[in-house]
Amino acid sequence: MIKVDVSHLNSKINFAAYADRVKEINDGINERTGLGNDFLGWAKYPETYDKEEFAKIQEAAKYIRANYKILVVCGIGGSYLGARAAIEAITGLYAKSKVKIIYMGQTFDPEYVSQVMRFLKGKKFAINVISKSGTTTETAIAFRMLRDLLVSQVGKEEAAKAIFATTDANKGALLELCKKYGYTRFVLPADVGGRYSVFTAVGVLPMAVAGIDIQAFMNGAGKAMVEYSTGDIKTNQCYRYAVARHQLYKDGKAVELFVTYRPQYVQLGEWWKQLFGESEGKEGTGLLPDSATFSTDLHSLGQFIQEGSHILFETVLNVKACKKVAIPHDDDNLDGLNYLDGKTLGEVCSKAFQGTLDAHANVGSVPNIVLNIKKMDAEGLGFLMYFFMRACAMSAYLNEINPFDQPGVEIYKKNMFHLLGKPGY
Repeated sequence: MIKVDVSHLNSKINFAAYADRVKEINDGINERTGLGNDFLGWAKYPETYDKEEFAKIQEAAKYIRANYKILVVCGIGGSYLGARAAIEAITGLYAKSKVKIIYMGQTFDPEYVSQVMRFLKGKKFAINVISKSGTTTETAIAFRMLRDLLVSQVGKEEAAKAIFATTDANKGALLELCKKYGYTRFVLPADVGGRYSVFTAVGVLPMAVAGIDIQAFMNGAGKAMVEYSTGDIKTNQCYRYAVARHQLYKDGKAVELFVTYRPQYVQLGEWWKQLFGESEGKEGTGLLPDSATFSTDLHSLGQFIQEGSHILFETVLNVKACKKVAIPHDDDNLDGLNYLDGKTLGEVCSKAFQGTLDAHANVGSVPNIVLNIKKMDAEGLGFLMYFFMRACAMSAYLNEINPFDQPGVEIYKKNMFHLLGKPGY
């Protein structure tokens, strides 16, 4: 489903030189050895996932769609980014859905939180709170506020029916709340980290509520799992992407700019940034992941990319299938656009992509990796997200980094807790 084009790098990559190391790392992923192996549950999850719980997720989604107007997804980082990325990528930004999906628990900002709470007042809403521990500060504060509002509007008994928790199977504050109040709960497996959790209930419950075919999504991931479980660098497109970006990093590039051409993929870029940023950015190593949406950002970042300091390369997601939107004829032609008569916006976008690729790679000497994918339906996105997860693991291991921990994230938390007067800090 994905073809990796590395013909626009301004230099050739010796993939054969990586063959033995790639095979060794791939064996480690498949056999669950090496750094962080306790969190490799995602690698075979499209095959090993709990089919009974999956069916319960589908039933819960039907219940939510039948009984509520809004679902509040309450989580931060990997606990909401994957679901939001998938929902917007597949359904678009102005989807006709029975249930509106909104997000809370990803910020402390009082302005945002007050706006969400004001929007929910008097409305019939459900909550999907997502936290392995139940004590993630942003999410825990938001859930406390949401639960209080819900109880004040419908009472404790009805509120319990409207709360769906995704958490650890055996421990944690959120699990205890579920047991005490009878909330419906789903499992975030202990061997799957948050940024690798989109195929678990973390991602698929909100997606199902949004009307997405989550079985097709999982099927796409399963196809990617089979295709990318081989360690042959000659044929494994996923690992060719990982090796290309690793070689560019070794050659002095500091930033990877993930580029899309559709606004509905903005959140996919946010998910991608967390995946690679938290997985690779350790011990003074790693590329800085950033993202842009063209042609919009060509009118802001375009100048820097074309003629600025040569610190970055681009990874461009080229989705070929698109809606046919005709450009109308205008008798006045004061804008001079009648030369586009008979053309569609898809054709214009395609030429913008080709023109930009030539300008950046050939004139600006900015290396470009192009990921060609036919269409972004549920199956295609499942395939793509697994592709990125497997590539991310390979990339981190090539840097001899544990892809599955994030020790640096804890430092700001400790400082914040101390300043807030939390006991023990």
